[in-house]
Amino acid sequence: MANVNIKFNNKDYLLSCDDGQEENLKKLANHLDTKYVKLKKNLGNLGENKILLISAIQIIDDYFDLIQKVDNKKKDFNDLSIKFKELRSLAIEYKNNKETEINKLREEITEFKNTVEESKSSYEKILDKATQSIEKFIEDVELNKEKNIQ
Repeated sequence: MANVNIKFNNKDYLLSCDDGQEENLKKLANHLDTKYVKLKKNLGNLGENKILLISAIQIIDDYFDLIQKVDNKKKDFNDLSIKFKELRSLAIEYKNNKETEINKLREEITEFKNTVEESKSSYEKILDKATQSIEKFIEDVELNKEKNIQ
């Protein structure tokens, strides 16, 4: 245990604390003394005990405000964490759906290519038949022409 000499309300006090906590105790005592002096200045001399009580209540009020802020930040962090998980889930779902859509489009492109090839082959056959029919027609016309001329 370490002993620390602190000044409060212009009086010296010897307090004990754990080793290594001396500076922290001095800071805390200085903070309390600052609040005490400020209240004493603003409220007048109501008595040391009453001003100490008001100082302690103000410090506790500050503490509770800080606890509330920490709780609010924890809640905000938890809400943000939930939103992040939802966003991650949506991104994974989008990726999976994207792969499915890409595969579906690939299948449709393959089907379209097959349809184009079948159509090309069909059109070539139709074109060949039409060409043959035209050639036959021309031959027939020429034969009839020769017959009519003779």
